[in-house]
Amino acid sequence: MHAYQELERRFARLSHLEDALGILGWDKDAMMPIGAAPGRTDQIAALSVIHHDMLTAPDMPELLHRAAEERDDDPDDDARAWRKANLREMRRIHAHASAVPADLVEAASRAASSCEVAWRQARADSDFEGLLPLLSEVLRTQKLVGQAKGQALGLSVYDALLDQYDPGNGTDLIDPVFDRLGRELPGLIAEVIEHQKRRPAPLPLPGPFEVGTQEALGRTLMGVAGFDWTRGRLDVSTHPFCGGASSDVRITTRYDENDATGALMGVLHETGHALYEQGRPERWLSQPVGRARGMSLHESQSLLIEMQACRGDAFLGFLAPMLAAAFGGGDGAAWSAGNLRRTVQTVEPGTIRVDADEVTYPAHVLLRYRLERAMLDGDLALRDLPGAFNDGLREMLGVEVPDDRRGCLQDIHWPSGAWGYFPTYTLGAMIAAQLFDAARRAIVGLDDRLAAGDFTGLLSWLRREVHERASLHDSATLVTLATGRPLDAEVFTTHLRRRYLS
Repeated sequence: MHAYQELERRFARLSHLEDALGILGWDKDAMMPIGAAPGRTDQIAALSVIHHDMLTAPDMPELLHRAAEERDDDPDDDARAWRKANLREMRRIHAHASAVPADLVEAASRAASSCEVAWRQARADSDFEGLLPLLSEVLRTQKLVGQAKGQALGLSVYDALLDQYDPGNGTDLIDPVFDRLGRELPGLIAEVIEHQKRRPAPLPLPGPFEVGTQEALGRTLMGVAGFDWTRGRLDVSTHPFCGGASSDVRITTRYDENDATGALMGVLHETGHALYEQGRPERWLSQPVGRARGMSLHESQSLLIEMQACRGDAFLGFLAPMLAAAFGGGDGAAWSAGNLRRTVQTVEPGTIRVDADEVTYPAHVLLRYRLERAMLDGDLALRDLPGAFNDGLREMLGVEVPDDRRGCLQDIHWPSGAWGYFPTYTLGAMIAAQLFDAARRAIVGLDDRLAAGDFTGLLSWLRREVHERASLHDSATLVTLATGRPLDAEVFTTHLRRRYLS
């Protein structure tokens, strides 16, 4: 299997380059001084071109063809299955890369790097007009990338961009699911809000909440959930994220001294991503088949930890006394488990996606999905984005957007070139609900274990059913194997009704 072995060697080198880019990207977002931005743009662009050149080397198609013809005589069925899947993933990655010329790869990388750095100040200043030229270049280059990949892969521009983040999922899957959700959400949100009115309002947790204490408690909770501190770290950034390298997983959050729970839940969310990265199979870590299986699965892991487990009644009973002890709350009523449940399970339409509750959150995603499709299709001019964004939130959630900082500038995705990413959040929420439902059936006393701060059973189940399978299967097959049935959106809405209407 000489051709296949050569491909494994090359893709391992490509993986190491990706890890270097991951650390450079994390540093850019978390640590880099602003004056270093132009040099960092050059560094990332140069490595991106090197990566592209290696992946699209002239002899790569021949190697892929020869590897497919080679006979694998290994008697180990599992090993053969992993190699077969690895070759499948190599072909998919090569098809994406070879569709885009190197000069466009460099242009898209430069545009995204420059715009992302500028976005931080534009967001702080609520200055959409100032960001518009750079954001226009990002949209222009992403559209060209989508067109090139779409032509090569037989996909629409949007589906080609989405396939980068969520292989195999496309608008033919998303549209019917999102259309149904869009019809159900307004009524469900209204019903939940009316139901809340019949309950006592949550008592405010008495602050302020010192940032150092928030950080220390967040680190403790990361350890409780199973984060391996020898292979990762926690830092601060404008927009929380999980990044870094295969064996060096970096997560970030942001703190607010007036909010004790926002950063903690954000840390737990990113910890879910990190646990997935830290749980991928060691043997295949530098190979395509060892990658996480798309961003819908990745988002399912963060949302399973944050929303399904840590915002559930059982775990909140464990967390409440920890919060009280950390912030000097004693045994006051505001620090009770019941009040904490009312606090973190409150449904309240707002303008900020990352702060949204799990009932209104899908509305934020549906809006962004519609807007980015319209911009890529040429049906919405980028200059008109703020107005369309504000109108959409008013229509879907009944909220007024006071400024662009809390409107179309709030997310990093479009400035950083992540067009086609947003649907994965809500698909991930649906998968998370279905996985957690399956875990409950598989793990005896799961709620009791979470109430005691014991994540070992849940993490072991996730390792076996999701993390260690990496990209051995496509997303649909993985969900079916883990839960016993294909993805069913009804499981998600049933979860919402059970938690918020019972």
